[in-house]
Amino acid sequence: MSQIPTPSPRTTEPDTNLSGRQVGDYLLLRRLGKGGMSDVYLAEQISLHRQVAFKILRRDLARDPQYVSRFHHEARAGARLVHANIVQIHHVGEVEGLHFIAQEYVKGMNLKQFLHRNGAIDVVLAIAVMRQVAAALACAAEQGIIHRDIKPENILIGHRGEAKVADFGLARVVDDMGRNHRTRAGVAMGTPLYMSPEQVEGKKVDPRSDLYSFGVTCYEMLAGRPPFDGATALDVAVRHLEDEPAALRDLRPDAPAELVAIIRRLMAKRPEDRPTPSSLVRELRQIEVDESEERWEGALAQLDAAPPFAPGSRLEATQQLDLLMRRESSGGSDRKPRRLLLAAGAALVVGGAIGALVGFARPPRDLLFVPPNRRSVVPKQVSVEEQLRYAMRNPSEESFRAVERHWPRDESRRNLYYAWLADVHLAETYLRNEEYLLALEQYQGLENVDEQERRFRLVSYAGQGIVLARLRRFGEARELMRRADELLADSRANSISMEPSLLSSEMLAMLADVRADLRLPPFGATN
Repeated sequence: MSQIPTPSPRTTEPDTNLSGRQVGDYLLLRRLGKGGMSDVYLAEQISLHRQVAFKILRRDLARDPQYVSRFHHEARAGARLVHANIVQIHHVGEVEGLHFIAQEYVKGMNLKQFLHRNGAIDVVLAIAVMRQVAAALACAAEQGIIHRDIKPENILIGHRGEAKVADFGLARVVDDMGRNHRTRAGVAMGTPLYMSPEQVEGKKVDPRSDLYSFGVTCYEMLAGRPPFDGATALDVAVRHLEDEPAALRDLRPDAPAELVAIIRRLMAKRPEDRPTPSSLVRELRQIEVDESEERWEGALAQLDAAPPFAPGSRLEATQQLDLLMRRESSGGSDRKPRRLLLAAGAALVVGGAIGALVGFARPPRDLLFVPPNRRSVVPKQVSVEEQLRYAMRNPSEESFRAVERHWPRDESRRNLYYAWLADVHLAETYLRNEEYLLALEQYQGLENVDEQERRFRLVSYAGQGIVLARLRRFGEARELMRRADELLADSRANSISMEPSLLSSEMLAMLADVRADLRLPPFGATN
């Protein structure tokens, strides 16, 4: 039996799902997702009859007055950014102890989801997205605001190709001297796959840091994968400092030479070698591209079946790297994060940072998961059933995702059913490989199936419970196990069949271990 430590009395209990509750002028319709700092709901603003994304600061963070002050300060700073390509903040406030941000709700998907679904992006659509994001960053730079976490997850794509930059929650207001106001304790400084060299080194940053992260994102749009990967976040950080990416012109010979040159300059190691935000906007507009209606409609075809946007995060790896930087910087001004990073590979102990390095050497593998180029190499089978069988014989992320790629779930109920089955197997693959955050995201997606297929929801609850226990989030794990028990009991009471074969023998064994360690009765036991 796997040994999961007994929950500590200090374990943070999950925030209650507030769906259905009215908070001031907002009716919370359903929870869209959970991030490192907030829960996000789809809500209706009653007075204006419009839908908004409603972010509520986590209760454990809301107990810290200094954190609450920063939360409101930075939200108001983001509200200064009024632009068509920036997710708009409508309202910042507090009701009955709930600190919230109400912002524009965007229907579509984020760029990360698009890349996972379709692979490297069409050149016409890529240029359109780049022009819009560049305009958003230029607007922010004019206001003295740095995003600090530009990445595919924070770029939302609508069904007609409109792009919006989301989550200026990590933004810092920069004064005329270039100093950052209000450094938020314990919050990430960026995401390792997309961090600028100056962020890695812990140096002062300006809007050109966002341009580097944007360049990395643009490279991934066209190449289908990030420019740098590595076994650990530390490896990736060092590569941002020292390495040059594979030539984009070799990976995408169809991309205009001017576009490739712009992306190369965006990824320059020295900030002074990058374009300014305003010059970037101008240069992108000057690229000649076929924007005929026929060409544009072809580029948009991939967006037609977009799933609803749901926030996601790779916060843990980011927080670890931020912790390493802050621990090192606290040891004295003569210590250089760059030197620490380079020395880490040789196991050099620098001051008090060894504890951070030991914990950093083996991060959860999913945090730095680098998807391959998604131009599918999985052959299409004669039926959706055979496609799933092929994936089960050749288990991989690409094989399971190919079930939906070749047999879109929105084309028939049968396709939808097998797409859900593929989702189950992919989630279990992530779990088996200890890619816990990817597994959690996959299981959460199964929570939204319709009532006819509640057996998939049972798998969702059970899978989430196992993952959360592995992540030592015991209170949340118990809550998910409770939901699974209630769903199973309700199904039995209403004579609804719950197909046990959806839970593999390996999953059932893991479930039994986790429930025993959480001091819960065996799964399916009647009271």
